[in-house]
Amino acid sequence: MQRSVIRDLRENIPYYAALHTGYVKNRLFLAITHILRYHTAQINIKNRPFMTQHTASQPIGIFDSGIGGLTVAHAIVKHLPNENIVYFGDTAHLPYGDKSTAAIQAYSVKIADMLLQQHCKLILIACSSASAAAYELVKEYIGDKAIVMNVIDPTVHFMRDSYPQKHIGLIGTRQTVNSNIYKKKFDALNADIKLTSLATNLLASAIEEFGNSKAIDGLLHEYLSHHSLQEVDALVLACTHYPIIKEKITHFYNNKIEIIDPSDIVAHTVKKCLEQENLLNIDGKGTKHFYVSDYTESFASGTKLFFNEEVTLKHYPLWE
Repeated sequence: MQRSVIRDLRENIPYYAALHTGYVKNRLFLAITHILRYHTAQINIKNRPFMTQHTASQPIGIFDSGIGGLTVAHAIVKHLPNENIVYFGDTAHLPYGDKSTAAIQAYSVKIADMLLQQHCKLILIACSSASAAAYELVKEYIGDKAIVMNVIDPTVHFMRDSYPQKHIGLIGTRQTVNSNIYKKKFDALNADIKLTSLATNLLASAIEEFGNSKAIDGLLHEYLSHHSLQEVDALVLACTHYPIIKEKITHFYNNKIEIIDPSDIVAHTVKKCLEQENLLNIDGKGTKHFYVSDYTESFASGTKLFFNEEVTLKHYPLWE
């Protein structure tokens, strides 16, 4: 009964959401999320004694709403060349930064289920907005079936260790900034860091559309000129799209402050986790499989640019 309820919700979320818009739609997503959370907890409690056994050859699953997560996937391929990668870009719903928390949670749970079907040993939420909104729910849903990681925790620990008593600026989507997730995690770690956050919500969409071209220079200058970011010691790129334009951001600050790109930080953390779990793939061929919920030219060109090779995108109709 519990499994059938969850299966029905997973398969019909887009249909239910299509019935309503605005406030009603958001409340509907929230209701679905609460039901998923309850039944997920029941199933995990029931199955908890049966620990899933993983092997090093199983792939790492990575997902984001679009090309932003490719910055993290590229770093993982660079630092863990033998790992097999399964990447899902939910291009039908990009960007996540302007979606409600309930909607992001519903998307993330369904994508996580798809990655479980691909037998992933580790699922990485390579999106700051989804990491803030859905990490705990996805982790609860996955249970012991796979390791679940996000891009926020490794960055927070790095900043705590590297920038004590410093003033750190942060730019991210409205979803990430409004969640106040970084400040909450700093407080939980008793990190002596002053944090100033600015929502730069249009940047992710602009990067999806224009990449690293001059077309986004004006928008970027408008955001970075904000008075709150003028006295910082370092700037965190709290959206996985932003490393694509890191060079422009560095140029704006005339190389006077450090720009913190979470990609390599997250990759090192993933490697350390796999080593601790004896799941590091040292003999693999490093295969890469890319799935999208909707084909876009920007994603197709982005994958070729990041990995310098011809990439076959597979349309996975997750929402049909």
